[in-house]
Amino acid sequence: MVFAGIDAGSRAVKVVVVDAAEGRVLSRRMHDQGIEQEALASELLDQALHDCARTRADLGRVIATGYGRNRVGFADSTVTEITCHAKGVRRFSGDAMTIVEIGGQDSKLIRLDKSGLVRDFVMNDRCAAGTGRFLEVVAGRFGTGLDDLGRMARNSLNPASISSMCVVFAETEIVGLLASGAAAGDIAAGVQASIAKRVVAMAGRNVDEPVYFSGGVALVSGMAEALAEALGRPVRVAQDPQYTGALGAALIAAAA
Repeated sequence: MVFAGIDAGSRAVKVVVVDAAEGRVLSRRMHDQGIEQEALASELLDQALHDCARTRADLGRVIATGYGRNRVGFADSTVTEITCHAKGVRRFSGDAMTIVEIGGQDSKLIRLDKSGLVRDFVMNDRCAAGTGRFLEVVAGRFGTGLDDLGRMARNSLNPASISSMCVVFAETEIVGLLASGAAAGDIAAGVQASIAKRVVAMAGRNVDEPVYFSGGVALVSGMAEALAEALGRPVRVAQDPQYTGALGAALIAAAA
């Protein structure tokens, strides 16, 4: 028997299928979020089952998590993304004590106890300036993708200062920086530093090591380094960071 986790995130839907005996990942699928979340999640689940030569008849419990978890009507249960990210990161990084998860619409800092259970967390879901959406806005302004934006930032020698606390005002600030002759790479690096500083402001200095970085933004070149500099602590990127929420949901489904 196999079990599945579905992370209906704000920017993408992710599905992970694990086996019952070992919690081993058998397959996974991801697609950009759409209007028909349930239909998309169902299609991705069928594709993931096909990838590992399984069908719905082989499927045990399905747990949904993420921004749109309540829209996945065929799931047996829902679990918050806080719990699922903790479970997913700990699956491959058993020493994790703090998890920073930056997604498309929110950012979270999750503190764990030594057994891997969530001790407490803080979340920013009110301002896009501390999320992946800010990076998307800047990439759109430069006419490039997030990967290229990360490479631009890594070449910066003088990161720009982005002081606005709102992504709309920050975009206006960026327009002004471009008009004054600031290099695109310096602006990109400044945006990364700005996002990292918002995480620090949200978390305070009470951050236990090791710190793991999860979520899609963890794949953007230079973001882990920006976060480490802002926190004053090493930051490790979680294994397959986009899938940790779905993986955690699948593991919880298998253990239920």
